[in-house]
Amino acid sequence: MTVLIIGASGFLGTELVRRATSAGRPVAATFHSRPRVLPDVPWHRLDLRDAERIEAVLDTVAPSVVINASSGDADWAVTADGAVRLAKATARQGIRLVHVSSDAVFSGTDVRYDETALPDPITPYGAAKATAETAVRLLHPTPVVARTSLIIGDGGSAHERIVHELAAGSREGTLFTDDIRCPVHVSDLAAALWELATADMAGVFHLAGPDALSRHALGILIARRDGIDPTLLPAGRRTDTDLPGALDVRLDSRASQRRLSTRLRGAREFLEGLSRQAVA
Repeated sequence: MTVLIIGASGFLGTELVRRATSAGRPVAATFHSRPRVLPDVPWHRLDLRDAERIEAVLDTVAPSVVINASSGDADWAVTADGAVRLAKATARQGIRLVHVSSDAVFSGTDVRYDETALPDPITPYGAAKATAETAVRLLHPTPVVARTSLIIGDGGSAHERIVHELAAGSREGTLFTDDIRCPVHVSDLAAALWELATADMAGVFHLAGPDALSRHALGILIARRDGIDPTLLPAGRRTDTDLPGALDVRLDSRASQRRLSTRLRGAREFLEGLSRQAVA
């Protein structure tokens, strides 16, 4: 069973490919700008704005499953329309589809969101992701839509880099104390996505950690893990700025967790646990 990873050169996509190669699973990968250097992985250039190229890559790889881990940010032609093109193509060829979405589809009005919650985005990126979700569920007969939150790793995520740069004084900015999410470790997320890709399951899943943390509180945990003085991290409130977006969005992953064998750890566990091990 060959799995095609869309957006495999990104942070999550790279982890998905790495896990596949470590387990000896047949996997193919796509990139937009440049591929990662990963041995024994066939790479295919793909622009989700190009319907013909999507069909060509699917014909070449002949996958049983496609995991769409691409971001596209707020580029509607990629994030929304690209998901439509991919859903149509995989449905037409009878290919299973796992579509990775985001907690950005929610406004934060209700704070806690389970898998039955309807999207109500308030940013262009959130609107694009919400449109993609709707299209995937409408056009594909048995898709998986997997919403996730702030993705953290062992040093390679965007938020971890921001923490280091702020502490070093090489970046201007603030870690907000009122911007709350449910962080997930990239390895847990990748494992859960692989489980969904290879199981006979469909529908909406929430794949986020159980800990609700502000970006500043998360930054402190990262700093402590990495031996950085937490007092170097500037704190502030996003409500005191004119930046758009939801403040408090907490994905409730309990229903999804009951259906999965992969355990989604909370940020306190995977960050403080590493810190304790380092001290020991």
